[in-house]
Amino acid sequence: MNEQPAKATIASGEVCVGDLIAAFLEGCGLTTAFGVISIHNLPILDAIARRGRIRFIPARGEAGALNMADAYARVSGGLGLGITSTGVAAGNAAGSLIEAMVAGSPVLHLTGQIETSYLDKGQAYIHEAPDQPGMLKAISKSFFRASRAGEVLEVLTTAVQTALTAPMGPVSVEIPIDVQSARIDLPSAFSAPLIECPAMPHPVDRDALVEALIESKRPLLWLGGGARAASEAAMRLVEKGIGVVTSVNGRGIVPEGHPLSLGAFNNAPPVEAFYQSVDLMVVVGSRLRGNETLKYTLGLPGNLIRIDVDAAVDGRSYPNQRFICADADCVLSELAGRLPDRLSLDPSYASDLRAARTAAVTGLMAALGPYAELVDQLQTAIPKNVPFVRDVTLSNSTWGNRLIELSTPQQGVHALGGGIGQGLAMAIGASCAAPGSKTVALIGDGGLAVNLGELATLVQERADIVILLMNDKGYGVIRNIQDAHYGGRRNYVDLTTPDFAQLACALGLAHSRVESIAGFGVAFDAALAREGPALIEIDMDAIGPFAEPFAGPLVRERS
Repeated sequence: MNEQPAKATIASGEVCVGDLIAAFLEGCGLTTAFGVISIHNLPILDAIARRGRIRFIPARGEAGALNMADAYARVSGGLGLGITSTGVAAGNAAGSLIEAMVAGSPVLHLTGQIETSYLDKGQAYIHEAPDQPGMLKAISKSFFRASRAGEVLEVLTTAVQTALTAPMGPVSVEIPIDVQSARIDLPSAFSAPLIECPAMPHPVDRDALVEALIESKRPLLWLGGGARAASEAAMRLVEKGIGVVTSVNGRGIVPEGHPLSLGAFNNAPPVEAFYQSVDLMVVVGSRLRGNETLKYTLGLPGNLIRIDVDAAVDGRSYPNQRFICADADCVLSELAGRLPDRLSLDPSYASDLRAARTAAVTGLMAALGPYAELVDQLQTAIPKNVPFVRDVTLSNSTWGNRLIELSTPQQGVHALGGGIGQGLAMAIGASCAAPGSKTVALIGDGGLAVNLGELATLVQERADIVILLMNDKGYGVIRNIQDAHYGGRRNYVDLTTPDFAQLACALGLAHSRVESIAGFGVAFDAALAREGPALIEIDMDAIGPFAEPFAGPLVRERS
C-alpha cells in the first residue's frame, strides 16, 4: 500500500471550508476515501492531503470510485466515502450509486459544483449539468446542497445520519467550489453524528412472533441484506434448531457450512420442494427479489411473516400473514432471548433440510462440467474469511453466488444490481476495508473491459487482491441466451480481448495463465503467497464449456 503523507494538524480558528469538511470526516471515523481529483473538489482534497488522517485512493474514473466506496462500506460495516467533481463527473458515478441503492450501502457521495454566482442560470458554464440535483435525487437515498459556508457542517451531519439510518443507502452532497474555498471558523472537536436506534415493534407483534415460532415444527428464516448486522442473533436462533436460507446479499449471516444452512440456494428445485414442508417462514430484511424468486412465482410457504425496517415492504411481492416494521437485529435478538434453548421440532426437519442442500449442490456441480473441479480447488485453498468479490459474469451467475462458502456477511460483495464491470473497483474498495487480508475477485473479461483503467489503481495502491479472470473472449451469458432464445444468432457478443499477459507486464502486474483445471491450484497458491495484486487468467476456451449452458437466471412465468 502507498505510504500515508505525514500527519498535519490545524488548530481551531479560521480555515477554508475544505478543512472543515476534512475534519468533520475524520470525526466520523473515516480513514479512507475514493475519488477523482478535479478543479471543483480541490479545496476538499487539498485539505485531506495536508491533514494526512484520511487515505485517498485516486480512482481512474468516478464510476470506479463510487463502486470502491460501496464495497468499502459493505466489508467495513461502516460508511463509505466517494468524492467526485460536478456535471459529467457526478454523472459518471450514477451507475455506482444505483448499485449502492440496490445493496443498501451507506455511502457518502461528495460532489463539487460550479460557483454559486453562475449556478442554476443555464449559461453553459464549464462542468455545469442542467439539473444535477434532479439527477442525484433520482439515484441516491437523499440529496443535499450546501449553498453557504455556514450550512456545511449541518448539511454533512444530516447527510451522514441519513446514509446510516436504516434502510441505509447512498446520500449525495453538493458543495459549490466557492463555498469549499470560503473561510470559516474550525471547531475544536468533531464527533460522529448520532444515529437513532430503531423503534421496537409493538408488544403484540413480538408476542405473536414468539408464539408462532414455539408452535412451529418446521420453521425457516429467509435472511436478506437488511439482516447483515444481525449475525449473532441469527446464529443464536439457528442453535435452537431453526434453519436458514439467504438471499445473495444475505450470504454469510449464518456460516454457510452450518448443517442448518441452505446457503443462497434459495430457488433451487430441491429447496423449493423443501419449502412445501415448512410450516412457518420468517423473511427478515429481504425484498424477495424477482431474480431470486423466479419472478415472484417461487413456491414459498403460505404462513409467511416479514420483518423489515422499511414499512413499504409490507405485502410487496408476496402476501404475508403478519408484517413487523422493525430493525432485524433488535427483533432477532429479542427472539433469541425469549425462545427456549431448543424448540420442539419435527425430528426429520434437520435431515430433510440437509438433503435439500446436498441435492441442490449436487445438481449445480453436475452442470459445471470441468469447472466443478476448479470450484473444489478454490474452496479448499481460499483463505478463511477473506472478502470474495464477484462481478456479473457467467461463472459467478452459476457457481460464484452460491458454491464458495462464506462465513460472515462482510465476505460477500457482489454487483446486486446486475451491472457488469463493477467487480474490479469493488475488489479495491473491499481490500482497503480488510487490510492484512487477501481479497479474491471473480471477474469476466467482458466486465473487466468496462473499467479496465482501474487496473492502474490496483497496481498503484498495491492492493492485496487475487483476480480470477474468467476469459471466454466475450459475453458468455448473452451467447447462451442467444443460442437458447434467438436461434443461435450471436450478435455483438464476441469481443476483441487484450493480451492480458502483455497488459499486465506493461502495468507491472503479476500474471499467470491457466489452460487446464489441473494448473489452477498451483497458480492460485502462488498468487496468494505474493504480496500485492496478482491476475490469474483462466482460459475458458482451452478448458471447455460448462456441461449445461447457463442462459440467464431461472424464470417461471406467472400462469
